[in-house]
Amino acid sequence: MNFAADFNCEKNNQNHRTAEIGTERLIVRRGQPFYITLQSYTDEFIDHNTIALVAETGPRPATTTGTRVLFSATSPANDWGFTVSSSTGTRSTLAVYTSPNAKIGRYSLSLLTKRESTISKLGEFILLFNPWCPEDEVFLDSDEQREEYVLNEDGIIFTGTNQSIQSRSWYFGQFEEKIIDVCLMLLDKNLKCQKCPERDYIRRNDPVYIGRVVSAMVNCCDDNGILEGRWQSPYSGGVCPWNWNGSVAILHRWFNRGGQRVQFGQCWVFAGVACTVLRCLGIPTRVVTNFNSAHDSNGNLTIDSFYDKYGRKCGKQDDSIWNFHVWIESWMARNDLRPGYDGWQVLDSTPQEKSEGIYCCGPAPVKAIKEGAVDMKYDIPFVFAEVNADQVSWVLGRDGTKAKIRVETQHVGQNISTKSCGRDGRDDITHNYKYPEGSAKERAVVSEADWRNRLDPLPEKKLQVHVKTDKSITNGSNVQVLVTISNCTSMDMVCNLHFHAHVKSYNGKLVHQITEKNLQQIAVRGNGDKTITLNVPYSDYANYLGQHRLIKLTASAIDTVTNVVTMAMNDLSVINPSIAIQIHGDPVVHKPLTAEIRFTNPLQVPLKHCVFTVEGTYLIYGMERFRINEIGANQTATIHVDFTPKKTGPRKLMVDFDCDKMMDVKGFQNITVQSF
Repeated sequence: MNFAADFNCEKNNQNHRTAEIGTERLIVRRGQPFYITLQSYTDEFIDHNTIALVAETGPRPATTTGTRVLFSATSPANDWGFTVSSSTGTRSTLAVYTSPNAKIGRYSLSLLTKRESTISKLGEFILLFNPWCPEDEVFLDSDEQREEYVLNEDGIIFTGTNQSIQSRSWYFGQFEEKIIDVCLMLLDKNLKCQKCPERDYIRRNDPVYIGRVVSAMVNCCDDNGILEGRWQSPYSGGVCPWNWNGSVAILHRWFNRGGQRVQFGQCWVFAGVACTVLRCLGIPTRVVTNFNSAHDSNGNLTIDSFYDKYGRKCGKQDDSIWNFHVWIESWMARNDLRPGYDGWQVLDSTPQEKSEGIYCCGPAPVKAIKEGAVDMKYDIPFVFAEVNADQVSWVLGRDGTKAKIRVETQHVGQNISTKSCGRDGRDDITHNYKYPEGSAKERAVVSEADWRNRLDPLPEKKLQVHVKTDKSITNGSNVQVLVTISNCTSMDMVCNLHFHAHVKSYNGKLVHQITEKNLQQIAVRGNGDKTITLNVPYSDYANYLGQHRLIKLTASAIDTVTNVVTMAMNDLSVINPSIAIQIHGDPVVHKPLTAEIRFTNPLQVPLKHCVFTVEGTYLIYGMERFRINEIGANQTATIHVDFTPKKTGPRKLMVDFDCDKMMDVKGFQNITVQSF
C-alpha cells in the first residue's frame, strides 16, 4: 500500500508556537500532539491496526538507544503513539504523540505496513523542547514568562557599573531564517558528537546536557565553536565586540562559513548568542548581569590584589573583579541532583576557566549558589565566588613581604540584573543568588563554603583613606575627586598621598594611566580628617577612554614615621550623550515611515569621522550607515532614515554612533507595527 502524507505544517507549527520560524517544514515541540494526513494512492482502505509509524534521529538510529522509535495506534501515556483523529477509509488524519522526554533534533517519519513488512518514508520534522508541557523537564508554569523567555526575540542587556547601570538593546532573533539549522549544526559539531555521535544523540533528551554543550560551543577555545573572544585591541580582521547588536548576524556568519569562528566577542556577546540558541531549541532562557563580578582563578573564594605602597598594581594578578559580567540562566529540572535544585540554572559561555577539560560553565543551580552547596555539579564553586568572594588587598614590600591592608566582604556580587518580564525595565534578582549582604545568614553561607580558607582578621586600623566622586560624569566633563585621610590614633600624623587615575576595561584590566599626583607632608591631627580636592581634567582621558568608558581612581596614604600604608579605590563611569529617535508616520505594515535621528556633541571640540549605523529586523534590510565628516562643538547632527515595516508586532529600531572620540553610543526606539 502506498501513501501520500500531508504534514499540515502551517497549522501544526501555529499550534506548537513555531510558525515564526516558518511554515514550509514541520517544527513541533515534544509531549504535544501534531497531526498528519495520510492519503492512499489506491482505493484500498487504510487499516489502522496493520500500520505503525517509525521515527528516527541521528546517524545510526537504534531502538536500544531511543533514537529509533516504532509505535502503533494507541492512547499513549507520556510516550510515542498515534490515534486516529478522522478517517474516510482511504484518507486518515492521525494525531501523533511524542514523548515529553524524546530526543530533540531532526527526525525522519516513516510508515510500516505490518502485513507487507514494507516501510515508506513520509517526511521529516524537527522536534524541540516544550516549556508548555507539564511533563517536559523545561516546563515553565507561567504564560508571561514563557512569552518573555522563549518567544521574545528582543532583549535588554545591562552593562556599566553597579553605581551607574546602563542598558543596551539586543536582538536574539531565535525565529529568524535558518537559525534553527544553525542550532542543530552547533549540536552536531560539539566535541562529544564528533567523538561518538551515538552517545551524543542518546543524551539529547536532557536539557542539562544540551545546556552544557551550548555553553561550550558558543566559544571556540577548544572546539569548532562560534565566537572568538578578545578583550583588547586590535580587533582587525573581525568585528569589534561592541558593534554587534544581536545574535543573528553572528550565527549566520558561522553557519555560512561552515563553522569557521567569528571574530570577536566579549561576555555580553557570548551570553546573547547562547540565549538565542537555547530559546530556539525551546529552553526558557534569560540574560543576567552580575556587577562587581569576581573571577576566582585558584578556587579559594577570595580575590587577592597586590599593590606597592604607592598604590600601583604589582606582582602576578591572576584574580580579578569585572565591573560587570554577563551570563545566562536557563529553566530546567535537575533530576541528576538531589531534590530542591530545579529552576533557574547558570550557564556561561565566556571562556574563563575550564570545566571537565573544556571551556564551559554550568548548569549551576541558582538555589545551590545561594545556599553555598559547592559540592554539587556543575561549576558551583566558580559561580559562587563570582557573587560572594571576599576582596582582599595586599601591599608588597621590596623584601617580598606582604601586608593585608583591606578586606571587603560586600563588594562582589551587586545588583544582579535581568530584563523585566514584558517590558524593557530591570529586575534586580540578587536575592536569588545570596542572602542580604552582611547578614548573619549570608556570612554563615560564605563561611561554610569557604571553610578551608578562613580569613585572618585585619590589624587595627591606624590610618584610613576614602575616595569620593560622582557615580558617573558626562563625557567631556572634568572629574572632581575628594580624598579624605583619616587619622585613627590620638597622635598627630604626617602623610604622603599618592593618587592615580587609570582608564580600565570592564574585566578589571588597567589600560592606561591618565593621571598621577604625589602630595608630600600632609598633616593630619590625631583622631582627625584631612580632605584634599583633586581634579582629573577631560584632556587627561579624552584620547584613552575606550568603549567601556571606565576610570579607576586609586589613592594611597603613607604615614611618614611608621610607614603604615592604607589605600582606597573607586570606579567612575563616563556617560555618553543619548541618541534621540523620533518616528514620523503611523507604524503600519508595508507603509513607509521616517525616523529622525539626532545627536548632540557635548564636547568643546569637534567630533570627526562620525558614523551612524541603523538597523531593525523587519524594518530595515541589513544595516544602513550614514557618514558625517564632522560634528562641531556643541552642535547637533540630524539624519533621516526612510524605511518600510515588513511584519506586524513589536519591533526595535536600533542606532549605533561611533566617531574619533566616542565609541559604542547606543540608542533604540520601540515600534509596534499594526496591520492595515
